[in-house]
Amino acid sequence: MAKKASKPGRTLITLGILIIVAIATLGIGTIKGNASAVPGLALDLQGGTQLILTPTPREGESKKDVTVSEEDLQQAIEIIRKRVDASGVAEAEITSQAGRNIVVALPGEPSEETLDLVRSSAVMNFRPLLVAGAPNAVNPADYAQAGETETQPDEEVNDPEATGEEPAPEATDATEEPTEAPAEGTEESAPSPEDLAKMTPEELARTLADANGDGEISDQVTETPENNSDPKWITEAIMEEFFLTDCTAPENLAKGSADAIDKPLVACDIDGQEKYILGPVDLEGIHLTSATAGMATNQQGQSTGKWIVSLQFDGEGTTKFAEISQRLVDLDQVDPTRNRFAVVLDGNVISAPRMNSVIPNGSAMIEGNFSAESARALANQLQFGSLPLNFTVESEQRISATLGAEHLRTGLLTGIIGLVLVLLYLIWQYRGLAILAGGSLIVAGVTVYVAIALLSWLMGYRISLAGVAGLIVAVGITADSFIVYFERIRDEVRNGRTLQAAVNEGWLRARRTIIVSDLVNILAAAVLYYLAVGGVQGFAFTLGLTTIVDLSVILFFTHPAMVLLVRTKFFGEGHKLSGLDPEHLGAKSAAVYAGRGRVRGPERNVKKHKKEDELEVGVPDLGRQSIAERRRAKELEEQAAEQATATKVAEVDEEARAIDDSEADASKEEESN
Repeated sequence: MAKKASKPGRTLITLGILIIVAIATLGIGTIKGNASAVPGLALDLQGGTQLILTPTPREGESKKDVTVSEEDLQQAIEIIRKRVDASGVAEAEITSQAGRNIVVALPGEPSEETLDLVRSSAVMNFRPLLVAGAPNAVNPADYAQAGETETQPDEEVNDPEATGEEPAPEATDATEEPTEAPAEGTEESAPSPEDLAKMTPEELARTLADANGDGEISDQVTETPENNSDPKWITEAIMEEFFLTDCTAPENLAKGSADAIDKPLVACDIDGQEKYILGPVDLEGIHLTSATAGMATNQQGQSTGKWIVSLQFDGEGTTKFAEISQRLVDLDQVDPTRNRFAVVLDGNVISAPRMNSVIPNGSAMIEGNFSAESARALANQLQFGSLPLNFTVESEQRISATLGAEHLRTGLLTGIIGLVLVLLYLIWQYRGLAILAGGSLIVAGVTVYVAIALLSWLMGYRISLAGVAGLIVAVGITADSFIVYFERIRDEVRNGRTLQAAVNEGWLRARRTIIVSDLVNILAAAVLYYLAVGGVQGFAFTLGLTTIVDLSVILFFTHPAMVLLVRTKFFGEGHKLSGLDPEHLGAKSAAVYAGRGRVRGPERNVKKHKKEDELEVGVPDLGRQSIAERRRAKELEEQAAEQATATKVAEVDEEARAIDDSEADASKEEESN
């Protein structure tokens, strides 16, 4: 501790460099257009976008049959909130309306990706893949080329234990290579190329789908399929829909997921690069407990440099996924296309990897040409994709600020008034020390502002009016730290210590109190943040952030600056306006501290009585004594007083003996007479 106190300048320079680097980083981000020098504002101060989600019936249900329990509604709200938080949007408001709808309000101008996370609110399912083909609607050229080539998907599902690779953190979306759509029908019933060339896409699709040649398109399964990967699920109606579907059209990439889980489905890749015929649902997304993205590792625990998405299923999901993986692995030699399974969210396939090995323990990993961003995106979709209800977007509109700029100005004005009152109190109570307190408040204010601006840029944090209230409360918390420190120093001065000794000893005692107090505030803010939602979270966040900044400022600015100040004449000699004047503080020592290790007599003028002091034997000049010298002088005075008392007692005894002797002589003379 003494070593740090002896080099306060180095600590101050280090703190200054860190603040300058943070400001420079924000400035560079602002110049490049990625950041803003002004922190983002929340819904109550800026407004944003509001979406209302309404439950929709599943296949075979009517709107009247849709039941919404409070438990399902709260679970859906929690999942949507996690989606929004994972996208980096802070201060979003997600609430229920009339015990049925969900209202999602996002501050500012959210990105299309964030809005898609809210819109994609249906149940996520895992389906086996039966057919994969090019994304366009079928035409004669596509039909003529069908079956000529086959490409493999970029993604594969492996057992981490079998490959010796460990799963890692969060994930994103994947791209698979298109494969061909096999043609149906027999050689005898196939039309000639000339006839195909004359047909419209609709006529062509019907011709290709009409496998029986009876002119009717059937949607009934003629033979009972053995399992969900059986091609017998492909009906004529499914084939026609597959041929006619154009996955390059935007409307086909946002059609929702009101599909039956026990029937096949035609779906598009989320990027519009491929289309599929999928079998019935093998596994519902509610059985997926976690999906994370991270670097794969080998058996020695070393990173392979490849990003993967790790999946973990619950007990029921583990059993079902083991059966699914066994079936798909067995199909690899029969039909490689059917070795794949599709993850379907809102009717779109977000990933369709191959199954490379049997997964018996419910822990799998998806490998592919992932980047860090794409891996995390897929993990977020998998992790937060499964809702207990189907929803459609009933309305989407811009909303204005609920409070507005006037309330923000009022809040900031309140904070400025509070800051001024605190400074006035510090000036009245601590005089010159108020300069140090004011400087510390300025450093804390700059640090908090830059931190909030950086968080707004890097993490999407937005400040609400409740957050402004947290900043105002922080002014009092920071001022309280100064008061504890200053009072400790003044207590040491009252006890007769030199200023430098008082600063060091006072800091050792005040530091414990300040750290404990701030840690309690940080703990309270953390508990409040994790237990609350909305504006209360904003208050807790700013309160915790400013408390951390207060602790940093008192450790790395206030104390080092105080050490430097006591080396100056104004503070070091205890000027009456410095706030450290011993006489004003009522020092208890018999000789009052006068700065630089000197003392002066409390009740007499040194110059006036200098000659009298010089005439006193054994009493040095009090005006030039150090504290140690004065204590020695006091000891000498006490010894001299004791010696004088002993001498006087001895003289009295001698006189008494002399009187006794004279009385004895007189008695003898009388007796002799």
